[in-house]
This record gives sequence, C-alpha cells and structure tokens, in this order.
Amino acid sequence: MPRKLDSSRRDFLKTAGVAAAAAPYVITSSALGDDQRPPASDRIVMGGIGIGNMGRGDQNNFLNRGDVQYVATCDVRKGVREKAKEKVDGKYSNKDCTAYNDFRELLARDDIDAVHVATPDHWHAIMVIEACRAGKDVYCQKPETRTLREGPLMIEAARRYGRVVSGGSQRVLQDYRGVVNKCWSGEIGKIKSINVNVGPLSQACNLPSEDTPQDIDWDLWLGPAPWAPYNSKRCSGSFSTSGNSWRSYIDYSGGGMTDWGAHHFGGATFAVDVRDLQPEEVVYHNEGGKRHLEYRYPNGLLLTHNKPGKGNLAVEGSDESKEAKPVPVYKGTGGIYGDFIDCVKTREKPFRDIEYAVNSVMVSHLGIAAYTLERSLKWDVAKQEFVNDEEANRLLDRARREPWQL
Repeated sequence: MPRKLDSSRRDFLKTAGVAAAAAPYVITSSALGDDQRPPASDRIVMGGIGIGNMGRGDQNNFLNRGDVQYVATCDVRKGVREKAKEKVDGKYSNKDCTAYNDFRELLARDDIDAVHVATPDHWHAIMVIEACRAGKDVYCQKPETRTLREGPLMIEAARRYGRVVSGGSQRVLQDYRGVVNKCWSGEIGKIKSINVNVGPLSQACNLPSEDTPQDIDWDLWLGPAPWAPYNSKRCSGSFSTSGNSWRSYIDYSGGGMTDWGAHHFGGATFAVDVRDLQPEEVVYHNEGGKRHLEYRYPNGLLLTHNKPGKGNLAVEGSDESKEAKPVPVYKGTGGIYGDFIDCVKTREKPFRDIEYAVNSVMVSHLGIAAYTLERSLKWDVAKQEFVNDEEANRLLDRARREPWQL
C-alpha cells in the first residue's frame, strides 16, 4: 500500500490555504507546485549525512529532483557541511537548509522522511540502524557494511521498523548490463561459474600525528573506530585503496575488496541470480603464490575470486538450457536514485534492497576472512557464523569504542 505522506505537512497546507484567502502571499508558487514540481505536501523531505566525494554526488542527484525537498546537511567538517548547505540554499533561493555536525540531531527531526548516508564505511551500520529507528528511509552508499555481523542487524532494523533501505551501487545494473542480459536471457545456458577480479585488502594504518584542524570534529569522525591521532591522509576521501585514504585502512574499510568489491560482487551475484542466497563454503587456493578463492552456493553455482586466467565477470555457461527471465530494473525515473525515491512513495523494495546489498558485500567479507586465515571456511547461513570455527568467528565483527555499540 502506498505510504501516506506526513499528515502534519498536509494540515499545514490546508491551514495556509485558508489564510491565503485574506493574504495571498502566504503560500508561494514553489510550495503549491507546478507541472515540473509537485506541491510541498507530496515531496519527500530529505537530508544528507556525509557530504564528501560520493555524498556530494548523492546530494546533487536528490537535490535536483522535483519530488524531493532537501532540508539538511550533516558532516563533521564545518567547511564541507556549510558548502553543502549553500548549494541547497542556492537551489531554493532561501536560507532554510540546516547544517549539522552530529547526525543524531538531523535524525531527531520529525519532518525528515529520508536520508542518504555516504560516510566512511565504519559508520554505515550504526547510522542506517539509527535512521530506521528514527522512522527514516535510507539510501546508503556501498559498501553497506564493514563487518559480517552488521549486515543481519541492518536488515532486521529495516524490517522491524518498516523502512525502505537501498544500497548505493549504481554499477550493478548500469555497468554490467551486457553480462546480466546474457545470463538472464538464457543465451549461455545454465550458469556454472562467474569470476570476479578485485582487491586489495585493507591494511593497518601507522601514519604519524598531525595538528588537528579546527573545523573537523575528529573524535566524531573516528566514532566507533579505535582512537588514533589525526592525519589528513587517514581521513582523506580519495578513492584510492592502496594507501593514503580511509578506504585503504582496516579500521575504516575493507579496502578494494569491499569498496570495488561491492560493485563487482554485486554485479556478479545479480548476473547469475543469487542475490537472495549466501555461499555455504569458501575454498582457499594458493598456487605458486597466486591466491584465489572459490565460493560455493547451495544451488551448485561457483563464484570465483581472482582466478588465474579469468577476466572480471567472466561467465562459464553450459549446454544445459536455461529458461529466460525478465531482468529486474529500476522503478521510477532517474536511475538508482529515482528507484529509491519511487519506493519511498510506494513502500516497495528498491532494486538494491538492503538484503541484496548485504548478501553481495558479505562475499567480500567472507573472502577477507579466508585470505586472512589462509584457509578454507564453511559458512552457516542460518546462524550467520562460521561452522565450528572459533578462530574464524572472531572475525565476524570489530570492537567499537563507547558509546558506539550495536
């Protein structure tokens, strides 16, 4: 059933309509809407948390939609959040957008329907779960999780509180459509295997201390991560995963294995139609120093990682026929962002529903565990733990600083 938008906003317009009979200037044309923009009561009210490289792009995509009213920005860097606020105010020709340092203040607002989250990965689970508890729908950038334990908690929060939660990898459908079409059309028969090439794993960070700039809340940037001295490269939003960015370091990210892995494993699991499944076993190989993995799914499919001689998203089919199926696509208009907004309105599951997103990024985390321990692992899907493996189960999660517990 489509969601009823906030009744308080509808009541406001009704009240304002009465006042307009005596004072026509009470309701502006932008509030009433036109052919290009719905009235304020029918717009999705949004805010953004983490307005760095990807967050800035997410903000642009939502801000430029006529069915969205963007009202708040949040970032622990004052200059970043204020610049994001200026962009919003410039768009609407007012100064109504509020800039926050602490995401909890933004989530406490009753008038906000949805948020987009593009902070470093170690914050994703906490923010998504807190947003669900606060009654907000969420668009969360990939990789959605930092650890294996976080995924089921995020799914549970979305379902418990009836929230629409979408992962943020646009590449799953857009970049890999050629492979997807071949697999879903039955052109290459029943799929036997698909390979993903991606890396590296994240690394320890031992950068020296630097003076902390006055415009960053460094303690809040760290949040649940271990305390560490400020260094500009430690918190750099560079897309590099081989050093000198938060994406490179184990306290904040899984490295290229999760960062680009969310794209590639997401595309692979979508192409071979195992988005709603999880592997039962990860088989570790080391052949002459060339390490690679085989993920075995309960339906017999193999997903390999960095298999020698195999290209990225290389598919092995068979002579056995496979019935063609229509490829799932985005709802609404405007790509993955429009898909999310349309689902906020209709309450349908988005293309990158949190459960699909978690199932794909967990492939990365399972692989990290196998590479770290340099051995094969069995995964109990029902219990969400490794089978009779205390050493491996220590890798399910990471310690978090108080008060940032899950």
